[in-house]
Amino acid sequence: MRPICRSFPTLLLGLSLFFLASTARGQFTPIRPPATPLIVRNPYVSVWQPADTLPGTWPAFWNGSAKAICGIARVDGKPYIFMGAPEGVERGMTQTGLLVTPTQSRYTLEGGGVRLTLDFLSPVEAGDLRRLSMPFGYLFSYVDSIDGKTHRVSLYFDISGEWAHGDPKTPITWSRKTISSESGGQAAYTAFAITPAAPQVLGENNEYPMWGTAVFATAGGSGVTSQAGRDDVVRARGAGADSLDNSVDTQQPRAINDHWPVFAFSFYLGSVGPAWPFKTGGRQFAPVLILGHVRDPAVSYLGKPVPPLWKSYWPDWRQMLAFAFEDAAPARERADRLDKRITADASRVGGPHYAALCALALRQAFGATELVGTAAQPWMFLKEISSDGNISTVDVVYPAFPVFLYMDPRLLGLLLDPLLAYAETGGWPKPFAEHDIGAAYPNANGHNDGNEEDMPVEESANMLIMVAAYLRYADPATAAAYAKTHYSVLKQWADYEAQNGLDPAYQNQTDDFTGFIKSSANLALKAILGVGAMGQIATHAGNAEDARHYTQTARDMIGKWTQLAQSNTGDHLVLAYGQDATWSLKYNAFPDKVLGLDLIPERVLNEEARYYTTMENPFGIPLDGRHTYTKTDWELWTAAATDDPALRRYFIDAVYRFADTSGFRGAFTDWYDTISGRQVGFVARPVIGGVFSLLARTMPPLPNRSH
Repeated sequence: MRPICRSFPTLLLGLSLFFLASTARGQFTPIRPPATPLIVRNPYVSVWQPADTLPGTWPAFWNGSAKAICGIARVDGKPYIFMGAPEGVERGMTQTGLLVTPTQSRYTLEGGGVRLTLDFLSPVEAGDLRRLSMPFGYLFSYVDSIDGKTHRVSLYFDISGEWAHGDPKTPITWSRKTISSESGGQAAYTAFAITPAAPQVLGENNEYPMWGTAVFATAGGSGVTSQAGRDDVVRARGAGADSLDNSVDTQQPRAINDHWPVFAFSFYLGSVGPAWPFKTGGRQFAPVLILGHVRDPAVSYLGKPVPPLWKSYWPDWRQMLAFAFEDAAPARERADRLDKRITADASRVGGPHYAALCALALRQAFGATELVGTAAQPWMFLKEISSDGNISTVDVVYPAFPVFLYMDPRLLGLLLDPLLAYAETGGWPKPFAEHDIGAAYPNANGHNDGNEEDMPVEESANMLIMVAAYLRYADPATAAAYAKTHYSVLKQWADYEAQNGLDPAYQNQTDDFTGFIKSSANLALKAILGVGAMGQIATHAGNAEDARHYTQTARDMIGKWTQLAQSNTGDHLVLAYGQDATWSLKYNAFPDKVLGLDLIPERVLNEEARYYTTMENPFGIPLDGRHTYTKTDWELWTAAATDDPALRRYFIDAVYRFADTSGFRGAFTDWYDTISGRQVGFVARPVIGGVFSLLARTMPPLPNRSH
């Protein structure tokens, strides 16, 4: 039996009225997400709820294809759906709340006299590469009585074979494994492992890996049962009984859509009263599930396979899984502390709406990255999700870099490392920085033939600015070594910017959907700041003469730029030199603030701030005068570049208003219309890390940094 609502275009089909009416608008805290992050850890572990409510719609991969998670509660013998849209169960729990924090999505639902709390945790352990490398997320669940009575309760969860491959016609195999405690104790864990029957290593189908293993696991114990088999059979058992039969369907391999095999756990909680914690069999009982996907190799680099970083810490995924279970409670405590820190920091610099945007952005930004390599030489790769699919695209890392700078500057260095390494191989044939290191994730094949999406001024300046930002927050010894190691190629790019950046030729730039442009004022500003960044890089490398040269060159360039970019009306800067009736957001002013370059005259920033206020629409300010659409990341960059508190507040509130009311049901988009509030394109992209620009700007450089 094929479950309903399995593809994104039909996600709302078949919903019962009780689902549609189950959540009042005021029950979202602190924001109503366009889609809610459930399990989001890397480009292939990225599962979202594309609806306001958890029951009634299948969870989906970032591109909208179903990655089903089903949940059924039995309360006093009656089944209630609390997650997904399985057939055969007529009742649904009523969702009463959704709390979104930077690392967690916590749902509360009610039905049959009980309250169910589900907490989806995707840890962001930025300062701990071992934990950050784990491709697993947690699902914690709690039940208590809300009517003063005692109720007999069981909880059923399953995932579908869709977690193993992107094509539902693909044959898969599965097994159930018992995994011992990592600490050597008596605790054991039960895991379903689901794999393609004929894996194609380093291949993608529908943006999903064609190799590796989907993992769904829980701790064993009294009241815990499992079953793998047809969705209609297993879910009927979960709805009709407080236990499963512990069988594993042997009709395999078979296609994902051949009777839709599912992999299920049931937890019999016994009698649940109004006080938590409750006891079952003499022990506290709170079901914990782990979901994820493991691959080895993770990516390839110049034709060679590269392992996931977690392999440096655990010989296989089973031991990593055992560690994850034993780390579950501490992981949640650490996540709570991180959530509080980010929320406090964001509220202080931008207010509650800004804190809400940061809560919505963190997991999405990190969810496009992946740690690979070895503990001795870790790298972080990034997928250009939903646009080109390139690997480690420079002008995608660039708008995202504030979140990594804020969370842990070392991560920015790990993102830059493979880009610098490739440029230094000698294979890259052009004098400016590469656009990316591979046309399609997960294969970083480079572009030794020079055939790529060239953005000459764009990418060279991006690299210089990001390297300078990393060095500003690294310890002095690390910064000096890094600057010296990469000095030659960075100097090459800085010289290119000095020669070509003040008046850029007709060329592509990061907003490539707007087309090529000549004499772009915003692109020229980036080039100038890139040259200024080289002055800082030279200082870190101990080259005082070069530091003076590049700093003075940047000052000379900015003096000319302020005249070239000025409109003849004298009230704003133009989109392109000589086009007096044009204008654009000068989001590239932000690095001047975060690097402390102080190149842009304050009068110019104030002039632009005043002009922007004349272009305000209900959901933001357009990217430029040619269209009414904008970019979320660039709006927040512009907010961080201004010292006008009213303009900054407007940007924050406008983006919040868009996200909170958007009819689009995908992960936070960075491309939308400022009048209608409709998504134009893009979904789940890491550039949303640009939301953290205000936080990145407020960070003091070492040695004064406190966190």
